[in-house]
Amino acid sequence: MDKCSLVVPCYNEEEAIPLFYEETEKVILNMPYLEFEYIFVNDGSSDKTAQIIKELAEKDGKVHYVMFSRNFGKEAAMYAGMKEATGDYVVIMDADLQDPPELLPDMYNSVINEGYDCVATRRVDRKGEPLIRSFFAGIFYRIMNKMARIDMVNGARDYRFMKRVMVDAILAMEEYNRFSKGIFGWVGFETKWIPFENRKRVAGKTKWKFFSLFKYSLEGMVAFSTAPLVWASFVGLLFCFIAFIAVCILIVRALVFGDPVAGWPSLACMITFFAGLQLFCSGIIGMYMAKAYLEVKGRPIYIVKEKK
Repeated sequence: MDKCSLVVPCYNEEEAIPLFYEETEKVILNMPYLEFEYIFVNDGSSDKTAQIIKELAEKDGKVHYVMFSRNFGKEAAMYAGMKEATGDYVVIMDADLQDPPELLPDMYNSVINEGYDCVATRRVDRKGEPLIRSFFAGIFYRIMNKMARIDMVNGARDYRFMKRVMVDAILAMEEYNRFSKGIFGWVGFETKWIPFENRKRVAGKTKWKFFSLFKYSLEGMVAFSTAPLVWASFVGLLFCFIAFIAVCILIVRALVFGDPVAGWPSLACMITFFAGLQLFCSGIIGMYMAKAYLEVKGRPIYIVKEKK
């Protein structure tokens, strides 16, 4: 019998985990053709998440866990879960039930009967989310699809059903700065997308604030494209040309009208603007240098405190 590993990253999900386990059990009981295991990854939670996971492991032999020594982030948790998974198939799911467990049978059938290597999910709407968050999310996906050579579907979730061959390809990418949505697209493989309507969390609060998502999107752009460096160079050349034209105009005006002093307020504004532009471009370069610095240090993606 084939085996399927359910990888569940958890960070302060003490209220959601029992509900997730209960709902998922209802689904997998109707899938007797697969053997299942749970891989809960506790990402340094500060609540009772670890205790609840251990209680589940004592009660159910197919529940396994990995406890981090501190919070390393969801990307590290997903990587650790895939690394510990022993199944022929691996599924990544969130514990808040925003990833519907009832889709699992259809995902499995698509892999087995339709020849796909992976079945991924995407939200067709963003009901319940703040409008500004939905707006910037749409912009992010459009930008990424234009500047990076990867397939990123708008509304894509980390919830996906993958064959072992795809999981092994992902695990082979041991980079410290991880952006899984980009990695999933970069490794390729035949992927089917299943749309579903957005669902609210069953319990707890989201850990993804607007600033966290903005930072995450910047990391994704830097990780999978050098386009920002090209843009910075282009903008620099463009404004050098504009400055040259402006200098020519000022020289002509001084020779013709003899008025070399007027315009200091506008000049101060221009200096401030160009200084800000230089800092912006330097910041882009700095982000790439920081990523390279972290990779060169060779630190582990995560540290395990305890596992079963």
